[in-house]
Amino acid sequence: MNKPLILVVEDDAPVRNLITTTLKTNEYRYVSAASGKEAIIEASSHNPDIVLLDLGLPDIDGVEVIETIRSWSNLPIIVISARSEDTDKIEALDAGADDYLTKPFSVEELLARLRATRRRLAFMSGGMPASSPVFVNGRLKVDYASGCVYVDGIELHLTPIEYKLLCLLSRNAGKVLTHTYITQQIWGRSWDNDVASLRVFMATLRKKLEPGPGCEQYIQTHIGVGYRMMRMD
Repeated sequence: MNKPLILVVEDDAPVRNLITTTLKTNEYRYVSAASGKEAIIEASSHNPDIVLLDLGLPDIDGVEVIETIRSWSNLPIIVISARSEDTDKIEALDAGADDYLTKPFSVEELLARLRATRRRLAFMSGGMPASSPVFVNGRLKVDYASGCVYVDGIELHLTPIEYKLLCLLSRNAGKVLTHTYITQQIWGRSWDNDVASLRVFMATLRKKLEPGPGCEQYIQTHIGVGYRMMRMD
């Protein structure tokens, strides 16, 4: 089986060459773009399996590229950026990014992120075995069979990671899941950067599940330990 086709969007030639050389060495197929507009054209014409996207592009911001791709595709987008503030991560993830890798990064970490993304692709296409096909908790409904999530009957748009996090929490409702356990289940490893990314993903997931004051709190934080899906009786 061919490995996924990767679209590399990076205007810095040395960084782009590092990424494409790494992909070629590990037998990944790839196409590349050096601007946001070129990235949108490549994404629509080549239909890649995964996008590696820099945010600081010369023509349009990478967040706009994410939003444009999300208007027609749910393909995984991994941001690779020098922007390390949580606000930057949240903006990109809110726009629809699936993962966030901060520069400078190691080749090993990039490959690990790609492997984890491939596992998520297999997970999303293969489904998740369930003892019950539907999880209902207060106003929240997770239809595992269809991969759809609803609050008050309104379908939510979740990224693949957000959906997998919600499935993990809902299947363990009432239990505290540690940071280590969650990151191992989601990324296949537990690095410090993963715990930081987990906090960001939990923030974006909460924003969708609990959009305003007075909404049911589905996810409880246990500071320094992990998270728990609260049961709404």
